[in-house]
Amino acid sequence: MLNLFSLRGLPWGSGSDGQEKVVLTAAEVESLRSEIADLEERGAHLKAQLEHLDEILRSARLSGYLYIRTRWTALPGEPPPIDDADVDDWLPRFVVLHGDCIFYYLLSTDLSPQDSTLLSDVIEVGSLPSFTREDEEIRYSFYILTRQGLRYECSSVSKIQVDSWLTTLQIDCKLGSDKTSLDYSSET
Repeated sequence: MLNLFSLRGLPWGSGSDGQEKVVLTAAEVESLRSEIADLEERGAHLKAQLEHLDEILRSARLSGYLYIRTRWTALPGEPPPIDDADVDDWLPRFVVLHGDCIFYYLLSTDLSPQDSTLLSDVIEVGSLPSFTREDEEIRYSFYILTRQGLRYECSSVSKIQVDSWLTTLQIDCKLGSDKTSLDYSSET
């Protein structure tokens, strides 16, 4: 078992039967026990994360990585927002549609979401023009607008993934088809 660890600096001795033995002080033994306990705790934590993820994915209607950015709609009397089409602030997030809520996770293995949106708060879902990023791949995009004025813009290289999200959100949020057209005309 001790060969699994890198025990540099520990005094090694040779036993009478020709086998190498390590000589440890009580403090070193306690330190190794503490490290083993920490590793076991970390292993249990990782197992809990995996089981949590498994449960989420088994019961989720939709899930997957999307690139996300958020914008606030202008309040009455405010000037319209500056066109920020050239701003590349898209961040990858693991998005899960589970029950009556959309959860936004930093990573798929996170135990707690960074943000969430109730489907009852969604007032509009629609497609956005497709665009090309620096990697030369076409990204298809859509948005989710909440009654609080927060607009989630979501994109993916997969048109099928975007279509799935749009169709599912349209049905689940009971929005009319006029708000969720699947037009992906490229930006000029």
